[in-house]
Amino acid sequence: MTNCPLCKSEARHFQWFREMEYLQCDGCSALFLHPRHLPSPQEEQERYKEHNNDVEDPGYQKFVAPIVDSVLQDWPPQTSGLDFGAGTGPVISKLLGDQGYNLRLYDPFFWKDPAPLEDRYDFIVCCEVVEHFHNPEKEFRLLSGLLKPGGRLYCMTEAWDPSVDFQRWHYKNDPTHVFFYHPHTFRWIRDNLGFSGLELQGRLAVLRK
Repeated sequence: MTNCPLCKSEARHFQWFREMEYLQCDGCSALFLHPRHLPSPQEEQERYKEHNNDVEDPGYQKFVAPIVDSVLQDWPPQTSGLDFGAGTGPVISKLLGDQGYNLRLYDPFFWKDPAPLEDRYDFIVCCEVVEHFHNPEKEFRLLSGLLKPGGRLYCMTEAWDPSVDFQRWHYKNDPTHVFFYHPHTFRWIRDNLGFSGLELQGRLAVLRK
């Protein structure tokens, strides 16, 4: 038996794709890659280096706009922010920096200094990050603990629900995308990992401390 890496409920076989098995959690409805297929840290880093994340690319800037616009609406520039999983091109920090914000950066591969994880923040942005979590329970507990009371966590990811044709779904084709969130999954996170509120806005999930 394999348990969900988020809520620890029992998971059952969901589908195979390219000789890799995906499971579905009976508790929080998440889909995830079977642990035996998880990429190594070296494989992850090589894949991330292939991303063409040019902070000046208008298309990339448009892609991250839902997070940027939400932060601009919710917080003034003097508040504290963290770009968690900033990657090779921290475009959100660049765009918010242009508006007077100052975000700190953390990424386990590209911004490895752990000092930002010792502070607390009004808001945290995670753009195309949470689907990479091998241990989402641990990561969301960390993120919750990094927020000040009343703070917000902005997660942009492509959620899954039964209307999605999994075999044709492009999002699971990236080998580093290993955990997929159903709306129920985010509700479980809200209710169990130190959050008090949740807003689901398309690809954007906002968890309130």
